[in-house]
Amino acid sequence: MARTRASWLALLVVMAAALYLNWLMLAPFVGVLAWAVVLVVVFYPLHRRIVARTGSPSWGAVLSTLIVIIAILLPLALIALAVVHEAGKFGDQLRDGGGLQGLLDPDSPATGRLVRFVERFVSLEELRSPEALSGRLRGLASQIAGRTAGLVGGVLGAIVQLFFIVFTMYYLFRDGESIRDALRDLLPLEAEQADRIFARTREVIEASIYGVLIIAAVQGVLGGLAFRALGLPSALLWGVVMIFLSLIPVAGAFVVWVPAALYLALTGAYVKAGLLTAWGVVVIGSADNLLRPRLVGQKTSLHELLIFFSVLGGLQVFGVLGLVLGPVIVAVTLALLDIFRHADRPAAEAGAEPAFERQDESRETG
Repeated sequence: MARTRASWLALLVVMAAALYLNWLMLAPFVGVLAWAVVLVVVFYPLHRRIVARTGSPSWGAVLSTLIVIIAILLPLALIALAVVHEAGKFGDQLRDGGGLQGLLDPDSPATGRLVRFVERFVSLEELRSPEALSGRLRGLASQIAGRTAGLVGGVLGAIVQLFFIVFTMYYLFRDGESIRDALRDLLPLEAEQADRIFARTREVIEASIYGVLIIAAVQGVLGGLAFRALGLPSALLWGVVMIFLSLIPVAGAFVVWVPAALYLALTGAYVKAGLLTAWGVVVIGSADNLLRPRLVGQKTSLHELLIFFSVLGGLQVFGVLGLVLGPVIVAVTLALLDIFRHADRPAAEAGAEPAFERQDESRETG
């Protein structure tokens, strides 16, 4: 008996060491694997139709991977490069003396009284320095670009990361069903419980992509087009900033277009300020309410409070990928807790929805 216990203990120690070593090897590629999984989950329904047409899982995987590259990865890389270039131009405009410094002048006839009041509580001296503000903008643009297309480490690092994502996507498309079956066998759960975990993960990924990322992209594009039409500088840069702000609960595109409308009004462009305000309220503001029911549909979503903290926490831990991974991790955790809570109940009762989840798609999730 003692020898059996010692053998099991030794096996447990060896397994723990093996798992730790595997984690050390895979940790640098967690982001790559996560991006590949998210993209494959989103495009898998299309991949099934492609395989049904071609009759070949390998050729279907090649075509599906090419579609993801053309539709997602290449545009992201090009946008990231354009944002860096646009931020550089905007920084140069500030360095050469943009209108912002005039508005922040305590002696300005238009904004002097407001600036003097604000400076009682917050110092605006750094914002008056074109060099400091330009450096901040360049740094912010580099961070956005790096987190958008994996440009950390330069162009070579981006190419390597994109290659790994594409390589992983091909095999996930081709062998997705067998990989899922293998994971189901590895999990210490009943087959029905494992299927519920997989289905919940897919639902949250799809709800995050369709209900958050696409709507944020639409709002950012609408805002960028308005900036370009009204002649505001660096429309592409501010459009991308609006996309990122729209991804964060409580924040939104209004954080950018409201100050821009105030800037136009303070500089005497009252018609442009009115047009931007109307566009922001009517078009950008209503995009979420119009698109979310059509894009998300009946997909189950998390409670707003969980969405808020999971998105912010995911951003802190995983960067932009945390916008998807944060809610997914919370949803999977809730599903596991629900399985544990109903472990001794009949299967019909065990399928009940956790208390912090809901089916009401008409309310905002982000």
